[in-house]
Amino acid sequence: MKPLTAGPRLQSLTPDPWTHLRELTAARIALGRVGVSQPTQALLEFGLAHAQARDAVHTPLQIEPLSADLESDGWRVLRVHSRAPDRAHYLRRPDLGRRLDEASARMLSGPQQSAGTHGSDLIVFVVADGLSATAVQHHARPLLQAVRRELAGSAFTLGPVVIAEQARVALGDEVGQCLGAQAVALLVGERPGLSSPDSLGIYLTWAPQVGRMDSERNCISNIRPDGLPPAQAARILAGLLAGARRLGATGVALKDDTPALLESSAGHPALGEAQSRKEHP
Repeated sequence: MKPLTAGPRLQSLTPDPWTHLRELTAARIALGRVGVSQPTQALLEFGLAHAQARDAVHTPLQIEPLSADLESDGWRVLRVHSRAPDRAHYLRRPDLGRRLDEASARMLSGPQQSAGTHGSDLIVFVVADGLSATAVQHHARPLLQAVRRELAGSAFTLGPVVIAEQARVALGDEVGQCLGAQAVALLVGERPGLSSPDSLGIYLTWAPQVGRMDSERNCISNIRPDGLPPAQAARILAGLLAGARRLGATGVALKDDTPALLESSAGHPALGEAQSRKEHP
């Protein structure tokens, strides 16, 4: 009987010739290999990113501290809920996340909330948990601070901030319609990727009303520290609002050619692509 011998020595990491491209993107490229397998470090990092993405989807938005922070910044804050009663229904039934529940619709349409809000220059902000409450928790406040600075002295009247639970993009249309807003800007946690669990998006709709299509909105995407900074996102939003006022429309009719976006794209090639990406939580 032949004696047992040690197996072949584990092969060392074989580098990838595309390694230099990793400096230009957070995508998982040029990981190298060990034999026919991924390196252990790359496998562990993938597992961590997948867990962070799942956490972003399932972690509830901490509304009380967010509301307190926004009120301390001078915003009037309202709270609403979609027709999705919980996260499980929200994920299985996207349609329920696009409409307000009866209590919320009644509250927004009531005389106490709607008094003094209707106007041809009113813009309402909706902060929606979407598919990443993590993004909203971390980035909504600094983004709104930047937006307030950009719109100071503009023709727009800043309406309340409406925090919406279990909400998808189209819910902003009903909120804007109830409050008689000329425009609604919905800040929402975007579907998390394996390199961006905290990406925030803005969806701008002119003359919001129930039934608006996605083609009637403009999207500013990938707002986060490793993507589009809040200050630049706020400048892009201000430019879109000015254009929407001139055209009386948003969406495919409104071209996004603001200088802030062009500067972002020139300084960071990946950002230009990020802005055209459309997420639909």
